[in-house]
Amino acid sequence: MHPRPSPIAASLYTLRDLNADVIVMHGPHGCCFRTGRLLESDGVRVVTTAMAENDFILGAGEKLQETLQEAYDTFNPKLMGIVGTCASMIIGEDLKEPIENLGLDCVVLPVESHGGFGEGDNTEGAIAVLNAAVEYGVIPQEEADRQNEMLRLATHVEKTRGMAQGKYIKPNFGHSKEKVARIIVKAIKEGKNVAFVLNAKKETSYLFADILNCDFSRLFDDDNINSNKDIENLHFIANLDENIGLPRIRQHAVNITKELNDTGIDIECITGGLDEYPITPRKAEEYLKEIKPDLVIVAGVPHALYVEELDCETVAVTDGPRLVQPLNELGYSHVIAELDAHSKTLGIDSIVDSDFGMMIRSVIEWELEEN
Repeated sequence: MHPRPSPIAASLYTLRDLNADVIVMHGPHGCCFRTGRLLESDGVRVVTTAMAENDFILGAGEKLQETLQEAYDTFNPKLMGIVGTCASMIIGEDLKEPIENLGLDCVVLPVESHGGFGEGDNTEGAIAVLNAAVEYGVIPQEEADRQNEMLRLATHVEKTRGMAQGKYIKPNFGHSKEKVARIIVKAIKEGKNVAFVLNAKKETSYLFADILNCDFSRLFDDDNINSNKDIENLHFIANLDENIGLPRIRQHAVNITKELNDTGIDIECITGGLDEYPITPRKAEEYLKEIKPDLVIVAGVPHALYVEELDCETVAVTDGPRLVQPLNELGYSHVIAELDAHSKTLGIDSIVDSDFGMMIRSVIEWELEEN
């Protein structure tokens, strides 16, 4: 019942992850407006053929060819994408013909994606990009197959454990950030076994990694504790494998790992890559069973982790107000909602402040003042 991201948006983001320089939207100028504008912050130039009413009847092949040539002349790209929309795909526009006619000195990927009429889940837009990338030699078939499997599993997670279950879910902003932050700080200060699990999706990891990036060592008046890695019962688990994923995604993992290491945080269990969030919780769950934590904080895509199998207090940190209720129903003790994770992390290459991370730091300061 909820509006969901369209295949067009998924196509745009996947082209971004392939490090496309320019994307031509073949459709009306208002189609996927917000996504197109946001991607400009990520260094991707998004332009449109601005199809009008007559084009829906007579076709707009010439307009696409002209826009493609102008975009090439203006930006001198190495990799471009053409993304179809409802308007151009319904009338059967040929996206390949302009590419063949122009013979541009760059790779151009034609992506037949639109927002409905049998197109299915939003992940179908990403799959269309991956298939085109294989056809034009940008990625190997093996990587496309792996990506497609991750997308299928991500859709399954959302439909069975997330907000795409079919029923209406009222937005909910979760529990008090201050109250939950105090629970975490108190547990660490008392020497309880506390585990942070980063199970984040692509660029949103820059926001959710901030929750791991708090200096809890300040809570201890002990010469032997100078950073988080010196706290015996504090554990960090993350899907930050630097060797898995499309180029931009692997770089996110590199950037975040380096920044965490620089601030004295060692990831003791790497569960997989930033595009593997539907399956990385399996390795996290195995590790959690070994260390037997008293408190677990899962940030990013917490509904992919089988919290119902954990016998301890748990905190979920999500970016969706409509995910709060499903997370409560799954069994999380506390649920925190971060807002605008996607918009806050576009064009970013370092960890950004999260509302919950800032609240944890404030509670640490208050603890120090009280003592």
